[in-house]
Amino acid sequence: NDSKVFKDKSKLLSAFEMFEGRATEVKNLVARLDTATDDKDRKICDVSYGVISARYGFVPGNYMVTGYEETMDTAEEFKAVDQNKGYVEQVSYIANAFDKVIFCMPKELFRLFLEADQIGKGKLIAVTNPEFKEECEKRDWIYLERKGARVGNDNADRIEEIIRELCKQ
Repeated sequence: NDSKVFKDKSKLLSAFEMFEGRATEVKNLVARLDTATDDKDRKICDVSYGVISARYGFVPGNYMVTGYEETMDTAEEFKAVDQNKGYVEQVSYIANAFDKVIFCMPKELFRLFLEADQIGKGKLIAVTNPEFKEECEKRDWIYLERKGARVGNDNADRIEEIIRELCKQ
């Protein structure tokens, strides 16, 4: 989800460039996966990045955005923005088109996706609150406990291992 730290609110920047702060760990993971290569120096996967924002709802990383004041932190704020923007349905639909999707999000945001139950079995690598470990396992999603601002170094290493293994299949 969006961050309260923007690169420059006065400019029009891609969503990938605009959000900093807690989004930085996720952006670093995206860059790491996007540049990862196999033993023959071939790129191992294509990576897409998106942000769920208070102003725009779901925003792909290459979409241009401007800064804004309002961000989401509480369950009520996540629900209100979803009711207005429909990001849970939108992201769930998009997620089903990919082999794996990585969610790095706070628990109240993740809860909305669990309640909607629209993401396919086995599709997700979920970096989230321990409260959801069992629910993730029921759906054959890979659960990783959230560490750090969003991902944490150990989880980033584990995610890269998982993606490398998937790419060998």
